[in-house]
Order: sequence, then C-alpha cells, then structure tokens
Amino acid sequence: MKKQPNPPPLDALAAPAEALGAAVSDAVKSMAGLTLPPDALAKLQADYLAQASTMWNESLSAMSGTAEARKPLGDKRFASEAWTQSPAAAWAAQTYLLNARTLMQMADAVQADPKTKARIRFAVQQWVDAASPSNFLALNPDALQKAVSTQGESLAQGMQLLLQDIGKGHMSQTDEDAFEVGRNVATTEGAVVFENELFQLIEYKPLTAKVYERPMLFVPPCINKYYILDLQPENSVIRYTVEQGHRTFVVSWRNPDESMVATTWDDYIGDGAIKAIEVVQAITGASTINTLGFCVGGTILTTALAVLAARGEQPAHSVTLLTTLLDFTDNGILDVFVDEASVKLREMTIGPDAPNGPGLLKGSELATTFSFLRPNDLVWNYVVGNYLKGEAPPPFDLLYWNGDSTNLPGPMYCWYLRHTYLQNDLKQPGKLQVCGVPVDFGAVKAPAYVYASREDHIVPWDAAYRNTALLKGRKRFVLGASGHIAGVINPASKNKRNYWTNDKL
Repeated sequence: MKKQPNPPPLDALAAPAEALGAAVSDAVKSMAGLTLPPDALAKLQADYLAQASTMWNESLSAMSGTAEARKPLGDKRFASEAWTQSPAAAWAAQTYLLNARTLMQMADAVQADPKTKARIRFAVQQWVDAASPSNFLALNPDALQKAVSTQGESLAQGMQLLLQDIGKGHMSQTDEDAFEVGRNVATTEGAVVFENELFQLIEYKPLTAKVYERPMLFVPPCINKYYILDLQPENSVIRYTVEQGHRTFVVSWRNPDESMVATTWDDYIGDGAIKAIEVVQAITGASTINTLGFCVGGTILTTALAVLAARGEQPAHSVTLLTTLLDFTDNGILDVFVDEASVKLREMTIGPDAPNGPGLLKGSELATTFSFLRPNDLVWNYVVGNYLKGEAPPPFDLLYWNGDSTNLPGPMYCWYLRHTYLQNDLKQPGKLQVCGVPVDFGAVKAPAYVYASREDHIVPWDAAYRNTALLKGRKRFVLGASGHIAGVINPASKNKRNYWTNDKL
C-alpha cells in the first residue's frame, strides 16, 4: 500500500496539545458560577476527614512498627512492593487516592446540565491522572529503586527513549521497529485491483476450493489504517471471512496529504464507498453484494447505501455494522470535545471557507486525543515505563496500528463534525443532501446485522443499538463483551468472550 510521509515532529506534538488544552479550558470555563449542594458538600467534607483520620492513624502505626504488613493500595499504579515498603511513599499514594476520589465526587455533585458535568468530570479526571505521584521520579519509589540498582543506567536509558520520542513527534507505546505491514501485520494475501485518489481496493486470495457467488465488501474507518481488521492471522477478521469462503474486498483509505485538503464528505461517499461498491459489482458480475462497515466506515457505508437508494438502487444484499454510529444522540466521552464554538473554530481554521483555505486535521492530533480518553493506560503508563524506568515498550500489534495514524481533509471532517456529533442531522430522513440527493437510512432495504461492544467508550453500545430504529429492513442486534476494537476482532475460535442477543428489539 502507498505510504504517506509522517508530519514534522514539532507539528505532531503541537496539534494534540491544542486540542486537549481547548477541551480542558472549556471545562474550566464551564465551572464558573457552578455550585455544589450544601448537603452534598458537607457529606464530602465529613467523609474526607474521617478517611484522612483513619489513614493517618494507620500510617503512624506502620511507622512505629506496631501495625501488620501494609495492605496493597488497590491501584495498579501503586502495585509494586516499593510503594508499601516505604511509609512515606505509601502515605503519598494513599493521600493522592483519597484526594482523587474526593475531587471526582465533587465533580459528580456539581449542579449543572449533563454536558457541563461531563466536561467538568473530564477536566478533573485529566488533572487527577496527571498529578499521580507515580508520574514523578522523586515520588516514585519503584523508579528510584531501579535507578539505584542499575547505578543510574535506567535513567540514562529513559532519557534516551525520551529524546527518541521527541524526534518521532509522539510517545512510543510499542516497539515500532518490530512490525512491518505485509511482513508480520496485514499478512492475509491479496492484491490491489483498483485505486483512485481516495482509496485502494484490495481483493483477497481465496483460501477455500470454492467461494460464494456473492462477494463481500469491507469499509473500514478512514481515521485509521484498514489493517485493524487484519492484524495477525489468529485475530484477523479479514482472514476469517476469506476462510469461510467469501470473496472478500476491502477499502484501504488513502492517508490525505496537502493535495487532498479540499476533499469533502460527498467525495468520500461518491468517489469512495459508492465507487468501491460499483467496482466490486463490475469485477464479480454480482448485482448485489454483502457489505460491512466498521466505526466511521459504517457511517460512510450506510450513507452511501442511502444515496444509492435515493437513486433507485439497492446494491446491498446485507449490511453489517460494527460499533457504528448513525444516531449521534449519545456520543459517549467524545461529546466533551464538541459544541458550536469548537466546531466553528475548526471550520474557520481547516474548513472549506477558512480564510487561509482548507487544511488537514493531523492524524497525530486524533491519536493523542483518543489516548487521553484513557490517560492512565495509554499515556501515563508509558511516561513511567519509558522515561522514569527506562523500559522500552514491548511489541504489541494493536498499539502499533494505533500509532499508525492518518490525516483527514478539513472540509470532510468539519461536515462530519457538524452534521453528526453536533447537530445529529444524518438520522433525520431527508434533512441532508449528500451527492445531490436526500439521505434517508430507512430507504435501505437490505437486512442489517448491528454489533456493539459493552465497554466501548467511543461508540456506547446503547447508541449503536439506536441504529435499529433507523434501519427499516430485517435486522439483528448483538451485544459483545470488551471494547471498541477488542470486541470486534475477538476471534470466535478462542471462545474467550461472551455476547448477548434478543430477537425482540
């Protein structure tokens, strides 16, 4: 597949900071004039004093040697014995955890509308996670012990890893040199059978003696690389599909560069998904095809099918939607980033009518934003491991893919942001025109299989469930375990996770 050059390091570092800074700033502004109910505040104060007194008495007993061995702190950031062996470190960790709990309880108790409360909670959570004593060398006994035992070698290695990441423009979450597309990720054999300015279409080599007459087309999200569906042979959705005898085609979206700054949502629908459908029909001779969309790819696919339906065409024999939003009533945690002011700012800077012309939303900004949705797991964990302890992150295919981010054209992104996350227009039949025709998801006649993941923080499962109200054909909803990615690529052969069904919607 064609590979686009990486953005300059300084640019990659600056953009994410702006986005997250704006989100936290908006949340702080939202706090002005807000109050806590007096009874809730009084209870929080009383609970805090009681817990602090208990903690202080236990610490005095520990320091005097009269207490039993200190219990684990119940947080994986402080799981090392170094935290419990040192009374000072244990006290710092316990004080931090108490303060963190209290701050989050205060955020939950604020009297405000749901969106403001969510923003306040997000801002407080970011500050709380960043302030953990485990993130600071002087307060982290585990990192200090390693520095002493290695005679400073861990600190030197940590500094080297930090300098390398500054050069790359992003924090390493895995050993990026351990993977190469086509060598040990995305290894299912296939060939590019079509390409245009927006995408390449891959057809995969059959793995069965016979294949089904009707082909299958996958439309992955355009905000990431397609091979999330083909990481390793044992968890490859693509390989599994081919092994079941399906003639499988997959869209590989281009990583936009400056030549694509004017590309619109209509282009992604018409020259992207619709073109892919037409090419698969032409290559195979099939009048109808099975279709699958994942995440934003599902939104693009269903919009394309609605456009074709408005033209009197029904090319889909079936539609599979994996963790996809069509109704954006509930956007999960991403909603904290979206309001009229933030969307207007995007439109003024990278949108089609921006004073300096349209631009690109950098993939590095999206990647960092998604990482800060789970900061302890995807940010601070690596600050401690990489830089404080000097431990290079191990190879992990999913995190390699996660770091292989893509840009988005400003006009396309701004249209998507306004008409889905902000205004939720797409779900309203006929309200929007795409490719010159009104969009109505209910006009798509194909039966639909709608999948959601229970712990998905990007596409909440009940939000994905609302798709069943918009699609008017026969449909089935399945709720799976795990999250946005792991729930989708979980191999059935492992029999590892459970799922829930109910034929009565």
